[in-house]
Parts: sequence; structure tokens; C-alpha cells
Amino acid sequence: MRIISGSAKGTPLAAPRGMLTRPTSDRVREALFSIIQSRLDLSGMLVVDICAGTGALGIEALSRGAGRCSFVEHNTNALKCIKTNLAASNCQERGELLPFDALKALKLFEKRGDRFDLVFFDPPYASELYACLPEQLCSLGLMAVDSLLVMECSSRNILPEHIGCMVKSDRRVYGDTALEFYVLEEV
Repeated sequence: MRIISGSAKGTPLAAPRGMLTRPTSDRVREALFSIIQSRLDLSGMLVVDICAGTGALGIEALSRGAGRCSFVEHNTNALKCIKTNLAASNCQERGELLPFDALKALKLFEKRGDRFDLVFFDPPYASELYACLPEQLCSLGLMAVDSLLVMECSSRNILPEHIGCMVKSDRRVYGDTALEFYVLEEV
């Protein structure tokens, strides 16, 4: 597993041993960022990687020009890997590690007044967070006006067309993995 493009292109990424995390494959990340960059200019964006695992998605965004990324992960071994990966990619100055439960992190973001341009959400496929976290992003006002939420899920799990203040704009399937893209619904 490596950074695909940008300033850290080719940097190998560490991952925790075992089945605790399910890192997004290089092929899926390459496709994901091709889609993102056809819609958005990552330059200077505020990004959050929720249930970050190895941090591959957030670090890829930083490598491609995002301004800052907050990495939300509660697992200690995964946090160590994110810290290692940020240092290896020379992105540690623009990365923030938050060793919290995802919903607790959202409350912190609300308190700080954060508004994210790009949100990655990749929990365990059986997680109950799919049902509540996107709604919280909306109700807490954490999405910027032209923001994009990307949720990774099992290809067998089709997420709803509308979640809170967001509407699904795209769905792509890569083997067992699906990427679901949401934007703020126009009123």
C-alpha cells in the first residue's frame, strides 16, 4: 500500500497487523481520487478522515494539496500507524490525530467551529455509525457549502439516497467495496 500521487507519491504506508483495519486498496484509492479531483480542487481544503485506520485517504488528500486533515481513530495501534504514515509522507505538520470515538470527535469539531470541505468515512462494514454519523455531520453544521462526503461500505450495502441535509450524487463499486458520494442538498 502506497501513496498514489502528489508530493508523497510512492511513500509506503504502514498498517496494523491482523483484521482490525481494512485499508482501502491502492486501486480503489486511485479511482476515488480521480473522481474527487474531477469535481473539486483539493488545494487548501479542510479534510477529515473518520474511522481513519491507516490514514491512507487523508494522507492521499494531503499529498495532493489539501491544507489540513484531522484523523479520527480510537484504536491505539491504528493511531500509531497514522502517526508513522504522516511522518513518512512528510505531512505531519498538516495532520491532526484525534484519538476519539467518531461521534465524540464531531462534538469537538462543532465546538471549534470546523467546517469540512471533504469528509472520508470508512467504518467497519457492520458499524451502526452508518445510521447516525452522516446525520450528525448535518445537524452539527460540519459540512462546508460545496463539501463532499465519501462513505466506503460493502458493495452489498446500498446506502440511502438522502441522509440528513445530504443527497447521494454517485455510487461506484469495486469488487466488495462501494464508494457512496454525498453533497449538500440544494434547498
